[in-house]
Amino acid sequence: MIFDFLFPNRCLICNQIIDKSDIVCEVCFPRINFSNHNYNDSNKLKDKLLVQFPISNAYSLLYYEKESLAQNIIQQLKYNNRENIGKNLAKWVMDRVDFKNDKPDIITTVPLHYIKLKQRGYNQLHLFGNELSNFYNIPVNHTLLKRTTHSKAQAKKDQSERLKTKNAYQLTQRIDDKHILLIDDVYTTGNTISNIAWEILNNSTNVRISILVMAMDV
Repeated sequence: MIFDFLFPNRCLICNQIIDKSDIVCEVCFPRINFSNHNYNDSNKLKDKLLVQFPISNAYSLLYYEKESLAQNIIQQLKYNNRENIGKNLAKWVMDRVDFKNDKPDIITTVPLHYIKLKQRGYNQLHLFGNELSNFYNIPVNHTLLKRTTHSKAQAKKDQSERLKTKNAYQLTQRIDDKHILLIDDVYTTGNTISNIAWEILNNSTNVRISILVMAMDV
């Protein structure tokens, strides 16, 4: 209580004091650039991913642009110990995504290398994925994949470095006859998602993959 009084939660845009469970105030909320994708139909993210690997569905919650609110939200989540932002993002997804009659069987998240996980203290996707798992009643498996190589943050890599992520991820168990919802934070080149997707497809049978990201680079 004393901490909340001395260091109140503030809107990421206007700095107004807001409820501790929020990240922006009601006045600034309309400034968030939601993608308005339809998970079950063609959309900008799905069109990009279709040229990289076979995909069932895809959805991006936000459009990620430099100096945008979406960028600020993701950076606060990943680098400023604001893991709880994952709950807000999950809630926004819940308000917008209906899996209809094609609900995935398993949710899994892009893993961090153990060195980066130790440095950061948390995987920014876990709380987000857990919230979605509870709401949609879909089992979540955060250990289905593991990161085998350690590198600097994707956002800090140049184009050539981003192309070197092949074989950086390993499937820890077979997942035959399943529909997998793979979750990541930001889609940029699609290298990470594509490499993971092919790792799953090449080591399982009769598996389908759908993608859900917090934001996509435009």
